[in-house]
Amino acid sequence: MISDHRSFICGLKGKYLSDKEKKFLKKYKPWGIILFSRNIKSIQQTQILTSSIKKIFKNENFPILIDEEGGRVSRLRNFIDNSIFTAKYFGDLYKLNNKKFEEYFSVYVKQISYLLRTLGININSVPVLDIRRSKSHNIIGDRSYSSDKKVVSKIGNICIEKFHSNRIATIIKHIPGHGLAKSDSHKKLPIINNKIAYLLKNDFQTFKKKNSLLAMTGHLLFTNIDSINNVTHSKKIIKLIRKKIGYKNLIITDDLSMKALKFSLKENVKKSFLAGCNIALHCNGNLKEMLIVAKNSPKIDNFIIKKTSQLSHIIS
Repeated sequence: MISDHRSFICGLKGKYLSDKEKKFLKKYKPWGIILFSRNIKSIQQTQILTSSIKKIFKNENFPILIDEEGGRVSRLRNFIDNSIFTAKYFGDLYKLNNKKFEEYFSVYVKQISYLLRTLGININSVPVLDIRRSKSHNIIGDRSYSSDKKVVSKIGNICIEKFHSNRIATIIKHIPGHGLAKSDSHKKLPIINNKIAYLLKNDFQTFKKKNSLLAMTGHLLFTNIDSINNVTHSKKIIKLIRKKIGYKNLIITDDLSMKALKFSLKENVKKSFLAGCNIALHCNGNLKEMLIVAKNSPKIDNFIIKKTSQLSHIIS
């Protein structure tokens, strides 16, 4: 039964489940698992890994996530070269030749989805809906479709719809908008001083009316909205995401082991739930840290159960 699972997603250390990981998964029952390059060597090995996870939970639709954006964020490098297919590549093509974009993007999504399904993966953390800025940190850069908010929003809709029709669920990121960041949130907290009116019209705009089941927060400090708490820990901003942006589905945190967050891991987990995030994400596969996340993550509630049943409709 899904109701006895906890509201967190975790990574794994290696290419197969260790005995300790099996015990951990059986005891703490995360909502989902996220895979990285370290977990993926070959198609057959990955299939063994994903089916062993699903077997533990006796659930063919158990959420297994991956970051397969193409370009520099590709976890499938061991068997495909996706490096030319950046978001920017598709954004430029969209502006240049709409018909060609439609054909290329359809084939791309179809092939990636087929590969993910073959591997036993059912959620891809795309699209990136951040607006590209020339003076911002390169952490987003070519991971963004465009510096034009309309193009970002439009391709975002197409991306979600195409992945859904190929039975893969999506995660919009990094809500409410990472494009103005002048630093890499993996290393330190980006501080954004723009006025709320500007943000609502621009960076936050691209996340509106998105049909994605999941949205991932950006660890960002918007000083004109909440000068103390970053997005992931901010009740004000999570409320803004719900009310002003109008996002109605599951909000997951970005990785809670990132350096942008200044508290202990335990505090980072607790603050995320207090702010209104639904699911905590922890990626590095460190079992000691995973225990902290698991013990401080509540059992999943009715809202998550309801939304998870929608996941089954998309992927099956």
